Amino acid sequence: MSETTAAVPADTTPVGVVVAESATARGRRARIALRAVQVLLALFYAIASALPKLIGHASAAESFERLGWGSAGMYTIGALELAGAVALLIPVLQSVAAMALSALMVGAFIVQTAVFDGQYAATPVILIVPLTLIAWARRRHNADLLRLLRRRT
Repeated sequence: MSETTAAVPADTTPVGVVVAESATARGRRARIALRAVQVLLALFYAIASALPKLIGHASAAESFERLGWGSAGMYTIGALELAGAVALLIPVLQSVAAMALSALMVGAFIVQTAVFDGQYAATPVILIVPLTLIAWARRRHNADLLRLLRRRT
Protein backbone atom coordinates (compact mmCIF):
# COMPACT_ATOMS: atom_id res chain seq x y z
CA MET A 1 0.00 0.00 0.00
CA SER A 2 1.18 3.42 -0.77
CA GLU A 3 0.66 6.36 1.47
CA THR A 4 -0.40 9.65 0.03
CA THR A 5 -0.07 12.90 1.85
CA ALA A 6 -2.04 15.98 1.12
CA ALA A 7 -0.24 19.25 0.78
CA VAL A 8 -0.86 21.49 3.76
CA PRO A 9 -1.05 25.18 2.97
CA ALA A 10 1.58 27.34 4.65
CA ASP A 11 -1.08 29.58 6.21
CA THR A 12 -3.31 27.35 8.32
CA THR A 13 -5.38 30.20 9.73
CA PRO A 14 -9.04 29.60 9.01
CA VAL A 15 -10.59 32.16 6.70
CA GLY A 16 -13.34 32.98 9.20
CA VAL A 17 -10.84 34.11 11.81
CA VAL A 18 -9.28 36.64 9.46
CA VAL A 19 -12.71 38.03 8.59
CA ALA A 20 -13.66 38.24 12.28
CA GLU A 21 -10.48 40.09 13.13
CA SER A 22 -11.09 42.48 10.26
CA ALA A 23 -14.67 43.10 11.41
CA THR A 24 -13.42 43.66 14.95
CA ALA A 25 -10.87 46.18 13.75
CA ARG A 26 -13.52 47.98 11.69
CA GLY A 27 -15.88 47.96 14.64
CA ARG A 28 -13.20 49.40 16.88
CA ARG A 29 -12.41 52.15 14.38
CA ALA A 30 -16.13 52.93 14.04
CA ARG A 31 -16.51 53.21 17.83
CA ILE A 32 -13.50 55.52 18.01
CA ALA A 33 -14.83 57.68 15.17
CA LEU A 34 -18.26 57.87 16.81
CA ARG A 35 -16.67 58.82 20.13
CA ALA A 36 -14.66 61.55 18.36
CA VAL A 37 -17.89 62.93 16.84
CA GLN A 38 -19.47 62.90 20.29
CA VAL A 39 -16.56 64.83 21.78
CA LEU A 40 -16.61 67.38 18.95
CA LEU A 41 -20.37 67.86 19.31
CA ALA A 42 -20.03 68.19 23.08
CA LEU A 43 -17.35 70.85 22.61
CA PHE A 44 -19.49 72.65 20.05
CA TYR A 45 -22.57 72.69 22.27
CA ALA A 46 -20.64 73.67 25.40
CA ILE A 47 -18.36 76.34 23.95
CA ALA A 48 -19.91 77.69 20.77
CA SER A 49 -23.57 77.36 21.65
CA ALA A 50 -24.18 77.27 25.42
CA LEU A 51 -21.39 79.56 26.62
CA PRO A 52 -22.53 82.72 24.76
CA LYS A 53 -26.02 82.22 26.16
CA LEU A 54 -24.83 81.56 29.70
CA ILE A 55 -22.55 84.59 29.81
CA GLY A 56 -25.18 86.79 28.21
CA HIS A 57 -23.18 87.64 25.10
CA ALA A 58 -24.72 90.52 23.16
CA SER A 59 -25.47 88.43 20.05
CA ALA A 60 -27.33 85.78 22.07
CA ALA A 61 -29.18 88.36 24.15
CA GLU A 62 -30.28 90.22 21.02
CA SER A 63 -31.64 87.05 19.43
CA PHE A 64 -33.64 86.08 22.50
CA GLU A 65 -34.99 89.61 22.92
CA ARG A 66 -36.16 89.48 19.31
CA LEU A 67 -37.92 86.21 20.11
CA GLY A 68 -39.53 87.79 23.12
CA TRP A 69 -38.06 85.16 25.45
CA GLY A 70 -35.67 87.49 27.23
CA SER A 71 -32.80 86.45 29.41
CA ALA A 72 -34.76 83.65 31.13
CA GLY A 73 -35.20 81.86 27.80
CA MET A 74 -31.59 82.47 26.86
CA TYR A 75 -30.25 81.03 30.13
CA THR A 76 -32.66 78.08 29.96
CA ILE A 77 -31.63 77.11 26.43
CA GLY A 78 -27.96 77.62 27.34
CA ALA A 79 -28.32 75.37 30.39
CA LEU A 80 -30.09 72.69 28.33
CA GLU A 81 -27.33 72.78 25.71
CA LEU A 82 -24.62 72.57 28.37
CA ALA A 83 -26.37 69.66 30.09
CA GLY A 84 -26.68 67.89 26.73
CA ALA A 85 -23.01 68.49 25.98
CA VAL A 86 -21.95 66.96 29.28
CA ALA A 87 -24.39 64.05 28.91
CA LEU A 88 -22.99 63.24 25.45
CA LEU A 89 -19.77 62.26 27.24
CA ILE A 90 -21.39 60.03 29.90
CA PRO A 91 -21.85 56.51 28.47
CA VAL A 92 -25.20 55.71 30.08
CA LEU A 93 -26.66 59.08 28.98
CA GLN A 94 -25.25 59.32 25.44
CA SER A 95 -28.29 58.14 23.52
CA VAL A 96 -30.80 60.11 25.60
CA ALA A 97 -28.62 63.22 25.33
CA ALA A 98 -28.42 62.90 21.56
CA MET A 99 -32.21 62.53 21.34
CA ALA A 100 -32.78 65.51 23.62
CA LEU A 101 -30.34 67.70 21.68
CA SER A 102 -32.03 66.59 18.44
CA ALA A 103 -35.38 67.73 19.84
CA LEU A 104 -33.78 71.03 20.81
CA MET A 105 -32.46 71.35 17.24
CA VAL A 106 -35.95 70.74 15.82
CA GLY A 107 -37.11 73.67 17.93
CA ALA A 108 -34.16 75.74 16.77
CA PHE A 109 -35.00 74.95 13.14
CA ILE A 110 -38.61 76.03 13.65
CA VAL A 111 -37.53 79.27 15.32
CA GLN A 112 -34.95 79.96 12.62
CA THR A 113 -37.48 79.53 9.84
CA ALA A 114 -40.42 81.25 11.54
CA VAL A 115 -38.73 84.20 13.25
CA PHE A 116 -35.37 84.71 11.58
CA ASP A 117 -36.47 84.01 7.98
CA GLY A 118 -34.36 80.85 7.75
CA GLN A 119 -31.07 82.72 7.91
CA TYR A 120 -29.30 79.94 9.86
CA ALA A 121 -31.90 77.18 9.50
CA ALA A 122 -29.42 74.74 7.98
CA THR A 123 -27.28 74.59 11.12
CA PRO A 124 -29.78 72.71 13.32
CA VAL A 125 -30.61 70.35 10.45
CA ILE A 126 -26.93 69.57 9.92
CA LEU A 127 -26.46 68.94 13.65
CA ILE A 128 -29.44 66.57 13.78
CA VAL A 129 -27.66 64.12 11.44
CA PRO A 130 -24.74 63.13 13.74
CA LEU A 131 -26.99 63.37 16.81
CA THR A 132 -29.38 60.86 15.27
CA LEU A 133 -26.45 58.57 14.45
CA ILE A 134 -25.23 58.76 18.05
CA ALA A 135 -28.72 58.12 19.44
CA TRP A 136 -29.09 55.04 17.26
CA ALA A 137 -25.57 53.67 17.73
CA ARG A 138 -25.64 54.10 21.51
CA ARG A 139 -29.24 52.92 21.97
CA ARG A 140 -28.20 49.87 24.01
CA HIS A 141 -27.27 52.26 26.81
CA ASN A 142 -30.95 53.14 27.18
CA ALA A 143 -31.57 49.72 28.75
CA ASP A 144 -28.68 50.33 31.15
CA LEU A 145 -30.16 53.68 32.10
CA LEU A 146 -33.58 52.12 32.71
CA ARG A 147 -32.00 49.46 34.94
CA LEU A 148 -30.23 52.17 36.95
CA LEU A 149 -33.41 54.17 37.34
CA ARG A 150 -35.46 51.12 38.37
CA ARG A 151 -32.85 50.09 40.90
CA ARG A 152 -33.08 53.52 42.57
CA THR A 153 -36.86 53.36 42.97
